[in-house]
Amino acid sequence: MKKTRLLLLALSFLLMVSLFATTAFTQSTVNVTLLNSKGEIQAQLEELAAYYNKITKGVKLEIIACPVGQSPFERTMALYAAGNAPTIAMLDPADVTRFQDKALDLKGEKWVEEAIDRSLDRITLPNGKLLGFPFAVEGYGLIYNKQVLDKATNGNFDPSSIRTTADLEALFKKIEASGANALVVSPLDWSLGHHYLAISYSTQSTDSAAIDEFLVKLREGKANLAANKQFNGLLDTFDVMKKYNVDKGDPLSGTYDRGSELLGLGEVGLWFMGNWAWPNIKDFDTADGQYGFLPVPVSNNPRDYGNSQVPVGVTKYFIVDGEQSTKAQQKAAKDFLNWLVYDAKGQEFVVNQANIIPAFKNVSVEPNDPLARSLLEYVANGQTLEFITQLPADHWAVLGASMQKYLAGVIDRKGLTNEIEQYWKNLR
Repeated sequence: MKKTRLLLLALSFLLMVSLFATTAFTQSTVNVTLLNSKGEIQAQLEELAAYYNKITKGVKLEIIACPVGQSPFERTMALYAAGNAPTIAMLDPADVTRFQDKALDLKGEKWVEEAIDRSLDRITLPNGKLLGFPFAVEGYGLIYNKQVLDKATNGNFDPSSIRTTADLEALFKKIEASGANALVVSPLDWSLGHHYLAISYSTQSTDSAAIDEFLVKLREGKANLAANKQFNGLLDTFDVMKKYNVDKGDPLSGTYDRGSELLGLGEVGLWFMGNWAWPNIKDFDTADGQYGFLPVPVSNNPRDYGNSQVPVGVTKYFIVDGEQSTKAQQKAAKDFLNWLVYDAKGQEFVVNQANIIPAFKNVSVEPNDPLARSLLEYVANGQTLEFITQLPADHWAVLGASMQKYLAGVIDRKGLTNEIEQYWKNLR
């Protein structure tokens, strides 16, 4: 009898342990951490995480902010070294391949087929391994205030009418004849030295590999810029911009804020800048949000590559940790990325709460931001240049200073060409 009782007690105990283990297992939470390196959307990401955690059983998404003053690469490496790698890390494009041994291969994911042109080229290894998820798309060109241009052209301005340097100068003349100033050129080293000058690189070819070869030739001192059609064509356009610049009397005096103010108030018709400027323009907007992009022409042949295209590219990628995260965490991370692409709420968050231009063709949410809408039209029509993101870290500062000297007339085209070529040679 005693043996029977003991056996029953033992069985009961085992049953309780089994039930407890099963309950504990089914109620366990998969923790997913996301390192955010876009500080301006930290609050929005935290709001998103709270919503996602509410609707997703068994997953807790936590947003970690990248400290001010520390690069995403440095922060991610520090977390890896501490054995606490983020499940998802938001990285700059140039840093993604530095994590190729740690990142999970994402090539089998459904969203790969939806990614916009060129968005995966530079994060795919020769063996086919896909290192990241394209998160934020940005682009730039000549931002126009449609209200000003409508008045100058006596009607409904058609952006497709500007396809050459001569077209652009004719538009400048019409704007000035209407009583406004043609444009403002902001003398910011990062704008001139990275964004503007990089158009001379991106227009070399429609093929990313050919652009890379051109940059290698620059390093080797084998690229003759003085004879390069795209480079000289871009500077021809810059010369026209200098001529009609509202600040030509003191070309280095301008500021970023001044550019957004002049365009938003309709005092100028155009401003060379990117879609990130919309919040600033909006503060001064008197045109009811009627803005868009024009390409920067590189020749007087409307069929030349670059005259109908604007630089658009991914400026932030997510990588999923494949080294320190569990299989459950990796699956939860991939599920979250799919949710951003395919769920209506996820799409709405990306586009209109975080004000991010998505990198996926299937996203149908229309942004409230007119500059984002303009860029998406170029993307939809296949009219994009590569947004060069793989330049050396000091490129914008060193060659931005050279472009500033050219803008101010301190050096001529020969002097600028020599400084650019010498910069690249010094990298060897």
